[in-house]
Amino acid sequence: MTSITLPRPDDWHLHVRDGAAMASVLAHTAAVFGRAILMPNLKPPIDTTAKALAYRERALATLPAGSTFQPLMVLYLTDATTPDEVRAAKASGLVHAIKLYPAGATTNSDHGVSQLDRLDPTLAAMAEVGLPLLVHGEVTDPSVDIFDREAAFLDTIAEPLLERHPTLRMVVEHITTADAVAFVKAARPGVAATITPQHLLLNRNALFEGGVRPHHYCLPVLKREVHRQALLQAATSGDPRFFLGTDSAPHAKHTKEAACGCAGCFTAPHAMSLYATAFEDAGALDKLPDFASRFGPAFYGLPVNADTLTLVREPWTVPDAYTFGEDVVVPLWAGKTLGWRVA
Repeated sequence: MTSITLPRPDDWHLHVRDGAAMASVLAHTAAVFGRAILMPNLKPPIDTTAKALAYRERALATLPAGSTFQPLMVLYLTDATTPDEVRAAKASGLVHAIKLYPAGATTNSDHGVSQLDRLDPTLAAMAEVGLPLLVHGEVTDPSVDIFDREAAFLDTIAEPLLERHPTLRMVVEHITTADAVAFVKAARPGVAATITPQHLLLNRNALFEGGVRPHHYCLPVLKREVHRQALLQAATSGDPRFFLGTDSAPHAKHTKEAACGCAGCFTAPHAMSLYATAFEDAGALDKLPDFASRFGPAFYGLPVNADTLTLVREPWTVPDAYTFGEDVVVPLWAGKTLGWRVA
């Protein structure tokens, strides 16, 4: 196969920051994807409908003339989120989900939820109006090993939550383990998961290849090879509960290459090349259109994009860095040659 054409894909998990940084990175996504879920973990967080709509306008203002890209907005769930705010979000027609960050779990999660069961009225309202809960699925208890935090979250938080709210729709974001694959497969209808390119391509050895590799560090952290293989099987299985979410997360180079480096892999410019690499390595390139372009819209109740994207088999080298406001951001696999590129 020398090329593959698929309906224009969507990114169901994306970080673009704000201001000049957003202006630098959102264009990379808009050039390839039709829509993207924009994560709300800014400072301050996007925790009301009014803030989400304002953020959407700032995002649209960065796009070049004629762009048809659509940002899909998300609220940041806090201890103070009310059922009325949930209803307002749904009524806007522009907020498509609400995001759960356990407090302290990842970048800018300080405002996250401290005790989820106290928000049961808010979660019930989400189930009532059909707004999905997007979860960063890790516990933050320091006594739990960092490589076990996803599995612990699913057992102690996610499963009881689904039992308390039997119609709540949920996406377990950026899954990293065989445990998460099994959880989604065993769950009732309305539960799905996104998978990143780095978790399909890398295991935890990649964090230490020739030394500490800060640009391979993300949260949830890379796991053992057995987990990578489970994710790859899920992504290429044709199961509509697993779909594309890059979790592309730009950080300035000096904040990654630091004594206490930030978590996140920047993949927006070349995400589809990375996914094509992973799917081809698994002998399942024919499964990429469903994973990238059809299963996500089906879960969110949106139409598949009418236009198409073509990937061609042509070697190219990932740039060493991209502009990021007044700084630069280093992409995942900078300097590496990939075999697929967007036409």
